[in-house]
Amino acid sequence: MKQYVWNLLISIDQLANTLLGGSPDETISSRMGKRAIKGDRLGRLICRFLDLFDKGHCKKSIEEDEGRPL
Repeated sequence: MKQYVWNLLISIDQLANTLLGGSPDETISSRMGKRAIKGDRLGRLICRFLDLFDKGHCKKSIEEDEGRPL
């Protein structure tokens, strides 16, 4: 059951990313992490917020094989 819930949460994250114009197989955290590395203000802001809950979350979440490349 735990894996099912985790998979469901990831699919919701990917759906939200898709609705916001991102790749359908990439999470918002991965997308924002890539933007933060490039110096994007919104990416840095969202990643700083997520760091409050999980230090380095965006960097750990980057999927280099999904979405736009770094």
